[in-house]
Amino acid sequence: MSIVKINVLTVPAEQREVLEKRFASRAGAVEGSDGFEWFELLRPLEGTDSYLVYTRWRSEEDFQNWMNGSMKAAHQGTSGGEGGAERPKPAATGSTLWSFEVVQTASPKN
Repeated sequence: MSIVKINVLTVPAEQREVLEKRFASRAGAVEGSDGFEWFELLRPLEGTDSYLVYTRWRSEEDFQNWMNGSMKAAHQGTSGGEGGAERPKPAATGSTLWSFEVVQTASPKN
């Protein structure tokens, strides 16, 4: 079965719009990765300042390949950005990665 990775991002209220715009601008960046199955950015409604970045992968190996490949390059600024350009300040003040194995699934009945 698939694996799920949830990146818990602590995002101050004044940085929420920045974070969401950055994710919107990278739309399509992960979708072509081998083994990628799903992505969702979840905005908190109440009681927390944590966003959840949900991704589902065919295997841990596929996730690690993405982490060590295109994701790493994008976060290091080596994916074709202008040379010498200063990287913007992160919108999140903290990050924790949770990992899960999918053991059951359900979908709506037609």
